[in-house]
Amino acid sequence: MDLILWRHAEAHDHPDVQTGLPGDATDLARRLTPRGEKQAARMAGWLDRQLPDGARIWSSPAVRCEQTALAMGRKFKMREELSPNSDPLALLELVQWPKGKSPVVVVGHQPTLGRVVSRLLGLKDEDCSVKKGAVWWLRHRERDGTGQTILVTVQTPELI
Repeated sequence: MDLILWRHAEAHDHPDVQTGLPGDATDLARRLTPRGEKQAARMAGWLDRQLPDGARIWSSPAVRCEQTALAMGRKFKMREELSPNSDPLALLELVQWPKGKSPVVVVGHQPTLGRVVSRLLGLKDEDCSVKKGAVWWLRHRERDGTGQTILVTVQTPELI
């Protein structure tokens, strides 16, 4: 199974930096910046060339994630399980890791995506940093009766 974790591109800051919370209504309404729109388009073009037609795409309901996913021009579904500060285990259950059959793209947020990366790669630090607009492509495979997680690639919009 392939799991592609795509952090939303650059978005406008929360207007209420003092009391605003991740996942509040104002946070969910934040939109991509012009730079973020370019990042999303660049990464979407690369991803679209790499992914098979049957890939499933899931997105957080946050507007910035929806805009990022829309850049790919493919159908996708928004899921509450991918909201800001969501549980990494809920994400893995949603995508049916590691038993899913088709590749899955998840457009989401930090720190959730970084925590999924850390968990799947067995990193000591719980929080792995995932840059805005970046993609982490992970693959599960069986070797000699043992499940393995392989890091296929990490791409940032600036490198494409």
